[in-house]
Amino acid sequence: TGSVEVQVAMLSERISKLSDHLQGNIHDYASRQGLLKMIGKRKRLLSYIKDKNLQNYQDLIKKIGIRG
Repeated sequence: TGSVEVQVAMLSERISKLSDHLQGNIHDYASRQGLLKMIGKRKRLLSYIKDKNLQNYQDLIKKIGIRG
């Protein structure tokens, strides 16, 4: 999990699983807080990649399927 790209991919997988969990468990506020923290971390990692190499950033978001 050393590379930033792999970290983003793993976070995206965890975010999607937790989102599915929260669809059925609306009152699970602790998991919702964890989800928001993971989304924030993924956003920071993506901005780091975008600053370092724009082409890698575009390839990564296309491969993972985030941001439309």
